[in-house]
Parts: sequence; structure tokens; C-alpha cells
Amino acid sequence: MVHVNWKKTIIATLDVLLAVYLVFAITSFSEPAKPAVVCKNCNIMIADENTNGFLKAEDVTKILKSSKLMPISKTLNEISTRAIEEKLRSMAFVKTAQCYKSQNGDVTINITQRLPLLRIKSETGEDYYIDERGGVMPNSNYVSDLIIATGHIDKRYAIDYLMPMAEQMMDNELWSNMFEQINITDKKGIELVPRVGDHVIFIGTLPEVKDTLQRKQEISKMLSAKLSRLDKFYRYGLSKAGWNRYDYINLEFDNQIICHYRRSSRHIQPSMADLIKKDEARRDSLMKEKKDTIKAEGKKVEAEGKKVEGGNKKQEAETKKQESGSKKQEGGSKKPENDKKIKKQ
Repeated sequence: MVHVNWKKTIIATLDVLLAVYLVFAITSFSEPAKPAVVCKNCNIMIADENTNGFLKAEDVTKILKSSKLMPISKTLNEISTRAIEEKLRSMAFVKTAQCYKSQNGDVTINITQRLPLLRIKSETGEDYYIDERGGVMPNSNYVSDLIIATGHIDKRYAIDYLMPMAEQMMDNELWSNMFEQINITDKKGIELVPRVGDHVIFIGTLPEVKDTLQRKQEISKMLSAKLSRLDKFYRYGLSKAGWNRYDYINLEFDNQIICHYRRSSRHIQPSMADLIKKDEARRDSLMKEKKDTIKAEGKKVEAEGKKVEGGNKKQEAETKKQESGSKKQEGGSKKPENDKKIKKQ
């Protein structure tokens, strides 16, 4: 049996490894150090930048510069991709952010935006956006072609009721292009303002359901029924009667459409109806007063006319009387002359 001296074997192995390490270390230190790679380009890629318009590459650059995270002119070792991602994710309009470095020194940043569905401008002065996940986004200086909701709105109502309503409207190409405003009355009634035609459409109140999924289904069902009837009314009724004939179209009740003519007192803000009624009453009062004044003036003129006519008749009678007296006097003066003639004979 062969006896193996493990102690000598281990020592020999360690000597070999040490020799290899020394050779590697000497070789590495003898090579010149490579220069550090400096970032020269920062590529910022924003999804849906041209369609949404809420976030631009210039905005991202400004944020990175203000927080001293702009990678340009820094070495790759000095650039923290994690710090850049965390900073960008804290922005209101950023949904996701990814940052990575390339061996040539380029840094690429990929960003996806939060998609706003609806803009809210409540009567209390609140101005914000609701995104596709029900999140609240602050107002911005950018202009977007979104439906705007006004009136008696709080954030809970906007998230629970207006968001699913706007989501369904935006999914329908016809409805998304048809309406530009949703107004909420003090009793939570829904008024829609179309882009075409000078009128307001009232569809009633949204169904109040506690369960989120069921509430969304009920709102979808109601909206489909109301707007389907409106579509038929547009096609077969309003297209013939005239787009500006009515100022208020009521779709609240099933199987009927109530239309108010343009001179109606209904308005997008029902609180203004009283003011309009008062204005109409004042206008009617002024018209009545004007008619009474004209009537009184007419009677006065007529009376003066009769008075003048009576005076003319009286003057005419006096003239005739004077003419008759003159003829009588003339006849009396002729009679003595005839008597003289008779005497001479």
C-alpha cells in the first residue's frame, strides 16, 4: 500500500498557487492603467411623449441637473443609476423609470408616463388630473385634449364615479370625440357638453354602488343606454330639426327624450335659472309698461285730435254765421236804394 504524505502535497500545492499569484500580480502592475470612461451622451426616451404632452425630455434634464444627477461629464463609476431612477420615479407624471450604462460611456434613461383620463376643476377651486389607475396628478402648464369635469366634485367622487365613466368614454372613439365637458350639479346630476351643437345633455345621476367592480359595471351599463339613445336622436331627430334648435336635452328617464327650446330658462348651472327667470320677468314688465305707455300716448293723441276737430267745427260754424250776417246786412242796404228809385219815379 502506497503511503501519501498529505502534508508535503498541501505545501507543494500552496507553493504553486502562490507562484501563480505572484506572476499575475507582477504582470498586472506592469501594465499601464486604463483611463476612466466619461459619459458624453445621455439618451432620454419617454413613451407617448408626442401624444400625452405632459412630460418632455427637457423637464427630465432640468430635474437631473437641479439634483446634481446629470450623468454627462461624469465617469461611469461616479454615475449612480439607482439614484437617477429613484429621483425620476418621484416625479408626478412618471410611471416607471429605468437607467443603465454602456461600455462606451452612454447613459440611457427609459421613462413611461402616467396616463391622465380626466381633468377636474371643482367649484371649490381644486384643479388636478385623474390617471388610469385612479391616482391624483397635479395640474400642469401643458395643454391636453382631455374631457374636463366641473361643478360639485370632491376627490372621492372623482375617483369612484367619474374615473370609470371617463374611462368608458375614452375607450369609445365616438364618445371621446363627441364630448368636451362633464358638469356635476349640486344633486350629483350629470350634464354633458358636446363639441358640436350649442346645447347641454342631462343623463341623470350615476348609480351608487359600494362594490367597486359592480359600480363600474352599472355605470357602464347606464352610460351605454343613455348615449345609444342620444346617438339615435342625433341621427334621426336633431339632424332634421337643427343642431341649435334646443338648448337642453334630458335623457334622465327611459323611453323618452325631453327637449327644451332655445328660449328655455334651463342652463348648465341650474342656480342660474332663477336669475334668468327674474331677467325674463323684468323684461316682460318693461314690455308691458312700454305697451301701456304707448296705449296711453295713443289715447292722448286721439283725444287731442278730437279736441282739435271740435274746435275746427266750432270755428267753421262761426265763420258761416258771420257770412250769413254779412249777407243780411248787405240785403238791408240795398232796400233803401230801391225805395229812392221808386220815389223819383
